[in-house]
Amino acid sequence: MLIGLASTLFRARPVTLYTFISRFSPNSHGFLTITPTRLFTPAASLRRDENKEVDDYAELKEKVENFGICCNSVTPEEYTRLMCPKCKGGRSMEKSLSFHMSSKRNSALWRCFNIECGWAGQIPHNSAASDGVHQRGRINFPRILTEESLNLEPLNDMIIIAFTYRRNGMLIGCKYRTLEKRFWQEKGADKVLYGLDDVREADEIIIVEGEIDKLSVEEAGFPNCVSVPNGAPQGIASKELLPLEEDTRFSYLWNCNECLEKASRIVLATDGDLPGQALAEELARRLGKERCWQVCWPKKDELSSYKDANEVLVNLGREALKEAIECAVPYEMQNLN
Repeated sequence: MLIGLASTLFRARPVTLYTFISRFSPNSHGFLTITPTRLFTPAASLRRDENKEVDDYAELKEKVENFGICCNSVTPEEYTRLMCPKCKGGRSMEKSLSFHMSSKRNSALWRCFNIECGWAGQIPHNSAASDGVHQRGRINFPRILTEESLNLEPLNDMIIIAFTYRRNGMLIGCKYRTLEKRFWQEKGADKVLYGLDDVREADEIIIVEGEIDKLSVEEAGFPNCVSVPNGAPQGIASKELLPLEEDTRFSYLWNCNECLEKASRIVLATDGDLPGQALAEELARRLGKERCWQVCWPKKDELSSYKDANEVLVNLGREALKEAIECAVPYEMQNLN
């Protein structure tokens, strides 16, 4: 099936396809924790808190700048890439320092991901600054990845392909595939949807089961498409949804919720087999069945249908794939039984 997409592979915007040189271990799942907030706070207390936060930030900023780190562009609770004052980005001169500031702007921690540097430190709240590579084991950052750090090269005659996962243009993960459909991913990366940046402002989003299907749908004229990063489950896990912090298999949905919640219509174009149908159900339960539509793949013969977007593209062409997506039906109507 991959051969039918040869011309598409070089043109797909959300990924540059590479030949894989080094060996990597399979990825592990991660999830975000949810911290409850107080619903009501007295006004006087809010003013005291605001004043204290301003004072704490001024103190923190001074301590951070003593290490040579400029944090003026930092947004609290987000990981920001900055220039490392120790190695200056190394030979590539890239922004290799990952810097994180707490939501109250009173503590910070950082690490340089330049392999020749590794400088790390932290400033806990109401504590003295701590500096040095001995902190590395205690600081849990998502990895900062680059094409160079993954030893990737443009696609050639070799048969291992790398799909780069990006968020806001930044490389945050990488998934590898052989023609024999063996998959593995980078460790320590956030789980997100493949092609996330293509749907940031989309009112309609198409979700497929694999990266090749995402590229196939794009070939049919729909750039507003993303793929799940870890395929389909063998079945529906349970009738009750797990709490967010325990829903690790689908953490990519919660990590991308800012984009998904903007969409008024979500088209589920998962595979037509039983795992694909289970994935569609799991997605619809989490995204809201009332705004989900489902694609029914064209018939192959009297007894079977094509399995996925790439099969339709390879065997029937772009127009057939486009028509199948445009003819999606409301999910609840498709699954009345």
